[in-house]
Amino acid sequence: MDSGGLVAKEGRSSNAEPLSVTEISSALKRTVEERFAYVRVRGELSGVKQAASGHLYLSLKDEGARLDGVMWRGTVQRLAFRPEDGIEVIATGKLTTYPGRSNYQIVIERMEIAGEGALLALLAKNKARFEAEGLFAPERKRRIPFLPGVIGVVTSPTGAVIRDILHRLADRMPSRVIVWPVLVRGARRGGTGRGGGSRVRRAGSGLLCAAP
Repeated sequence: MDSGGLVAKEGRSSNAEPLSVTEISSALKRTVEERFAYVRVRGELSGVKQAASGHLYLSLKDEGARLDGVMWRGTVQRLAFRPEDGIEVIATGKLTTYPGRSNYQIVIERMEIAGEGALLALLAKNKARFEAEGLFAPERKRRIPFLPGVIGVVTSPTGAVIRDILHRLADRMPSRVIVWPVLVRGARRGGTGRGGGSRVRRAGSGLLCAAP
């Protein structure tokens, strides 16, 4: 009985042996990771979310495509800015694939705001938000003490920001520092920013610095 091409026959019409799904997916993974072991990608942040583990998940997009990405917790803690949807960035990292889901993403090792224009746009956005919250209202302003003996800092106790602050103070104006740990970039660092400033002031702080 002739199956009429219904059943595949070995070696009949091609010298190429059929690959399993795992074999071709593994080959594709090797090719992508070798070819794109170091890339710099420019795009707009979208769907930025930080897991309880501290890892950051996001997408980079432009008018024609979208690329999923991940940034591990240690890298997130070294960021110089807070990633938000709509910010145009340049992400440096490597591409990798996941054969089990047939997709690919960039593992981001460094992220920067894409030029002065993008930075100014971010500053304008933040300024508008702070103004809407009344943070620039004249009645909220206080005279900055000349030499505060105690400085309160509302920030993550493990990030690069607090290390920079302590380093500068040690160099220029040794002071006692009180740190109120807060949520930074969406991950829990031991508390929230709400109420942190008043608690630090009650602890004797003469100057308060909020550094998210």
